[in-house]
Amino acid sequence: MDINSQLKTYIAQNLLFSDNGFEYEDNDSFLEHGIVDSTGVLELVLFVEETFGMSVQDSEITRENFDSVNKLTTFVQRKLAA
Repeated sequence: MDINSQLKTYIAQNLLFSDNGFEYEDNDSFLEHGIVDSTGVLELVLFVEETFGMSVQDSEITRENFDSVNKLTTFVQRKLAA
């Protein structure tokens, strides 16, 4: 399963509590569309660290990195490549 799919599955099952997912586009802002709240962002940080074996610094927990599926996918890819 690719990074994007793993993130979407995690969000659906653990933050939206749905097996069917939630209708949103990969570019939709988590916060603006009520997909993920501030607590959910922290859960996403832990998921990313555990699943992809990386460390996320506090300074990296920004809207630029954690506010949509596409932004988070790009962030994870960038961290894995480093």
